[in-house]
Amino acid sequence: MNKKICVFCASSAKVDKKYFDATVSFAHDAIKNSYDIIYGGGALGLMGTLANAALEEGGNVIGIMPEFMKAVEWNHNGLSELIIVDDMRERKKQLIERADIIVALPGGCGTLEELFEAISLKRLGKITHPIIILNYDGFYDSLETLLEHMIAEKFMVEKHRPIWAFVKTPEEIVPAIRSSAEWSADAIQFAVV
Repeated sequence: MNKKICVFCASSAKVDKKYFDATVSFAHDAIKNSYDIIYGGGALGLMGTLANAALEEGGNVIGIMPEFMKAVEWNHNGLSELIIVDDMRERKKQLIERADIIVALPGGCGTLEELFEAISLKRLGKITHPIIILNYDGFYDSLETLLEHMIAEKFMVEKHRPIWAFVKTPEEIVPAIRSSAEWSADAIQFAVV
């Protein structure tokens, strides 16, 4: 059975073409390396591009979407599976719980909210998934700086740094997954600073 990569990314169709190109590159890489994709189920923006590129490669793509989004037809109609849930909380919960790996591509506030929930859960040992953040063309430079600042200011500690890994190109994502440090389910023992 293939491992599932949960992908958080933008639904905006107005972002620069370079982000679409990076998404296609990652999707092709993931499927060629026998990963399944699980994501928010959308048809637009990087979300739709991710699904289309993975499906074109013959990949298995699972979408999870709240009913209110499907009601306004934001869902992708060609997915391997579309799971409809009650609300955003349930969507995020299922995305994270069904995944083996988490990848954050460039995105907006929804992507950040999902990413930080995953980071918090991993810090507490509730998940042990690799978390890879694509800092493509410097998109997440400020986030990387902020996380380092949190460590420097003792809101987190050095031992928390392996919770996530930043990469600069889509081609680095799969190797980063493979080389990701093991994380303990007992991480709650050192969650508090």
